[in-house]
Amino acid sequence: MAICEVFGCLSPSVSWTLGAGEEISAHTVFSNAFILLLRLWKFNHPPLEYCIMGDGAPVGSQLTPEYLLLLRNSQVLSASSSSKSRSSQKQLPVTSSRSSQNPIFMDSFPKLKLWYRQHQACLASPLSGLAHGTPVHNIVDSLLNLMFRKANKGSTSIGSVSGSSSISNSSGPGDDGSHLWPQLPAWEILEAVPFVVDAALTACSHGRLFPRELATGLKDLADFLPASTATIVSYFSAEVTRGVWKPAFMNGTDWPSPAANLSMVEEHIKKIVAATGVDVPRLATGGTTLGRLPLPLAAFVSLTITYKLDKASERFLNLAGPALENLAASCPWPSMAIVAALWTQKVKRWSDFLVFSASRTVFHHNNDAVVQLLRSCFTSILGMSSTSLCCCGGVASLLGHGFGSHCSGGLSPVAPGILYLRIFRCIKDCSILAEDILSLLMLSVKDIAETTVSRHGSDKLKRTKYAMGHGKISLATAMTQVKVAASLGATLVWLSGGTTLVQSLFQEMLPSWFLSAQDLDRGGASGGTVYKLGGHALAYFAVYSGMFAWGIDPTPVSRRRERVMRSHLEFLASALDGKISLGCNMSLWRAYVSGFLGLVVDRAPCLLHEVDLKVLKKLSIGLRQWKEKELAVAILCRGGPEAMGVAAELILDSEW
Repeated sequence: MAICEVFGCLSPSVSWTLGAGEEISAHTVFSNAFILLLRLWKFNHPPLEYCIMGDGAPVGSQLTPEYLLLLRNSQVLSASSSSKSRSSQKQLPVTSSRSSQNPIFMDSFPKLKLWYRQHQACLASPLSGLAHGTPVHNIVDSLLNLMFRKANKGSTSIGSVSGSSSISNSSGPGDDGSHLWPQLPAWEILEAVPFVVDAALTACSHGRLFPRELATGLKDLADFLPASTATIVSYFSAEVTRGVWKPAFMNGTDWPSPAANLSMVEEHIKKIVAATGVDVPRLATGGTTLGRLPLPLAAFVSLTITYKLDKASERFLNLAGPALENLAASCPWPSMAIVAALWTQKVKRWSDFLVFSASRTVFHHNNDAVVQLLRSCFTSILGMSSTSLCCCGGVASLLGHGFGSHCSGGLSPVAPGILYLRIFRCIKDCSILAEDILSLLMLSVKDIAETTVSRHGSDKLKRTKYAMGHGKISLATAMTQVKVAASLGATLVWLSGGTTLVQSLFQEMLPSWFLSAQDLDRGGASGGTVYKLGGHALAYFAVYSGMFAWGIDPTPVSRRRERVMRSHLEFLASALDGKISLGCNMSLWRAYVSGFLGLVVDRAPCLLHEVDLKVLKKLSIGLRQWKEKELAVAILCRGGPEAMGVAAELILDSEW
């Protein structure tokens, strides 16, 4: 930040000669530092891509320069407060100056702060406020004239949205104009870049500038000041979301055509998602209906294609490449597939990566495809999928062997777990997703009850010694499968929505599920076994989710754990006390309550310390009525010293 602030205020004519004889200008130093700062900031990622799960408001959209400074100040403060310990000395090197130990805020970098405010405004709303005759307007005019000096448009006006600029053929026929670029500090140029890009894109949309000229002009600007790449990226990203630009038809005349590789990309995408059972939408084969992109995205991909893959272009592509991938992935299908086809024509060795990125977008705008992917995760880990990569189930079937073309025949199907790990950050409505996970968990339990228990005919076996033993084996197998399905469901919920979604699970979804009628055993095919297994599945599902979210340490990392667990146990106690009328099957309810409380007692007894004694007493009385005497006493014994008296009373009670 300090390097950007200082060198961004210097003229590009200020330069230094390095030891190897290479000359480096102030613009070069600034651009290197600025692009590095943006990559630390994850500037080119959508907010959900770097959302940090935890208590309070998510900081995904707040992962900004201010947040980076907050992390830095927190580390310095922590190191200073424990400077005598060896660990803190490692965090704060002895070579650090005294000034570096003080908090630093954005106000220390006024130029950077001004640019960042403009960047936020550009993302929030269309550009406005550029007045004629101002210094920024003059810079915009100068940059446009230089960028499109070869367009041979004469005095044709290109004007920006505010009608602020025009292009004229100002340089001679043999003049490359390299010495005409404004010798201004980088911050002043960056302030003008959004208006420049807006004017150029507007001219292109109205036919006053050819797409090839647009790409070439933007490349000249990025070559002149590499840091301007960031503003170009942010402008295109913002304009794509507005949806006000007409689409660009990738017909090979005005814009580059992906036709040569589009069918290949489609076939490879189908192969990649084959293990999930998801249908891939058809790409255009005989027309141009789907061969189009939003104009800002078309301009951006055309700009990236103009660069050669050499060391000189590495800085641009390192920033623009990931931004292009994220921008194309956020656009409707088949935008990323078209981008993959275009770039595959340029760099064939990137084909696997590009096609895999395109395959993820099958799920980005299709909730049904996401649900089908989740279903594939459950069936694959349970070994019930006909398309699974590994028939034995387990983690090997869920995650496979990653992604690659190491198998014979080129690209191989990708395991559903790997695909979900690559797309879950782009799922917008996680609350609905949790409900789908809960439903899929119970469908998996139903399948387990039908295929594992009924497969051995446990309901038809005679009560011989052998038959009873065989039935126990099948039930043990079923319980193992139930635990696996529950652990997967909890993992998916925690991974997708963090503590917020887990809290919603305990306080909204599970109570609603118990209050409503659920028919899991139509026709009584499993003899009621499905309800018992379903209750245990929900118990493991809830306990695992809580463990992932808040841990099981005696000292909670969050006060939210205490509130959520107290609320949920109060719901259980009220239902056991008869104050809440349940709609679910009673076998399922009983299996859930005894299973959930048993797991809490065995694996997370500290949770009971955070619950009111009256609630524990109600739970214990309810369990005693179910003849769960040991569990009833164990709950009170784990409730802390205050509960010992109540536990003694229950033990000595004559009715016990």
